[in-house]
Amino acid sequence: MQKEVELVVDAKAVLGEGPSWDRKSGVLYWVDIEGKKVHLYDPSTGDDNAIDVGQMVGAIVPRESGGAVVALETGFHFLNLETGGLEPICDPETNLDTNRFNDGKCDPAGRFWAGTMDNNGSEKNGSLYCLEPSLSFKKKLEGLGISNGLAWSPDNRYLYFIDTPTGKVVRYNYKLETGEINEPKEVVTIPDGEGFPDGMTIDEEGFIWIAHWAGGKVSRWNPETGEKVEEIRVPAVNVTSCTFGGQDFSELYITTARNGMSDEELERFPHAGGVFKVKPSVKGMPTNEFKG
Repeated sequence: MQKEVELVVDAKAVLGEGPSWDRKSGVLYWVDIEGKKVHLYDPSTGDDNAIDVGQMVGAIVPRESGGAVVALETGFHFLNLETGGLEPICDPETNLDTNRFNDGKCDPAGRFWAGTMDNNGSEKNGSLYCLEPSLSFKKKLEGLGISNGLAWSPDNRYLYFIDTPTGKVVRYNYKLETGEINEPKEVVTIPDGEGFPDGMTIDEEGFIWIAHWAGGKVSRWNPETGEKVEEIRVPAVNVTSCTFGGQDFSELYITTARNGMSDEELERFPHAGGVFKVKPSVKGMPTNEFKG
């Protein structure tokens, strides 16, 4: 039975993405990459406040000491959520003018992982970086098409990662103490005709939730067997990412995009580019904060 999907922000974002839940303030952070804005949605009031950051923004994460960290076209920055002020940290790709940061999130040790992609569609120019709490960074993967969804298993043994053009989720062995990853293994393949895997999150049972670009849904998978166990239709063609939020992490927030849609599709899905919410039958894992 299809669960009820509620529109909570009719933002009409060009490319809504990268949701994360700030458990201290009870606010959902999300971005409009091509709209160059960071959004703060407060479910207690219904307000959605936007901060124009002046360049494409791929991801935002809460910072343990207050404020947030963002991955922009020009690298990692601290963001003051009151003033909108940006403070540069580092730019791992100063030599790649056509690349930009895409999806990212923090691991359980408070490192910020975020990946890049080529705006011109070149298939193998992307990389995945890890910003340490010390503010140094390391390149973790290279030769990527579109670095996208990330999730860590509840027992901290695995990192799950999506390079969108591959249509797959790859699992890496993960060391919490060092952030080291190795032994990649393909664990989920999105079937033909169901769109492309985009953003991702994980629930407390260790099942992964995947947003389907050009697939109009989110789906839940058992990474041990590679089986899809559930899907929830979303009233948008391009479903970009999802994260658990709410007081007890029982609500799944879903971001969507308007770009790439035909006039006919926009007529059918007028709320595309909005943020949606659904209550699945399972709770999720909290958003990790950056500890730097």
